[in-house]
Amino acid sequence: MATGARPFLLLALWALARPARSPGEEGDGGCYAFSRPVILQGLTDNAKFRALCSRERLLASFADSMVRLSTANTYSYQKVDLPFQEYVEQMLHPQDPFSMGNDTLYFFGDNNFTEWASLFQHYSPPPFGLLGTTPAYSFGIAGAGSGVPFHWHGPGFSEVIYGRKRWFLYPPEKTPEFHPNKTTLAWLRDTYPALAPSARPLECTIQAGEVLYFPDRWWHATLNLDISVFISTFLS
Repeated sequence: MATGARPFLLLALWALARPARSPGEEGDGGCYAFSRPVILQGLTDNAKFRALCSRERLLASFADSMVRLSTANTYSYQKVDLPFQEYVEQMLHPQDPFSMGNDTLYFFGDNNFTEWASLFQHYSPPPFGLLGTTPAYSFGIAGAGSGVPFHWHGPGFSEVIYGRKRWFLYPPEKTPEFHPNKTTLAWLRDTYPALAPSARPLECTIQAGEVLYFPDRWWHATLNLDISVFISTFLS
């Protein structure tokens, strides 16, 4: 299933019986508060959403829509707007392993939720939440070899709709060795092979239909192994 996935909990739907709740609390979604990354399978049926995310269907619906691209460095300094069709037809080529993060653009987040509402209304997010938070979606499409270098933020879920996404994660107290303007592909080539076993991250590859839960403030970097379509649900 996943390279280096042994440290993870891999849960099928039947094993998700007890999301954490406060004493006496009622609720249909519960509170999901794992302190380590968790790979989840069989949570929801997103077959319709997946069908709507095919290249042909997306271009039919959103070809002329403007999308905002971010640079693939840790802080995503630069934003570029261009038509969705131009992005799909001209920028989904495999990542140049020698390009810098600030020269690499890809579509993730910064979604116009009004314009893309006809798509997002068909997505079923994982049926868990954290008390006091409102879920927010970030939808993305990216070419093979693309990804975001190490960064951290609040907790959430990331589901792969098409393709495969490799993840590298460190707990909050263990800052990874990385350059914020080098791509994940460059880090994997230049830094990863020299890491001592004790300094290596937790790793997994998320396949289409699987979901990764990432805890609060965990460092993580991502690498798309194929042209990939994915959506994250942020819980803070």
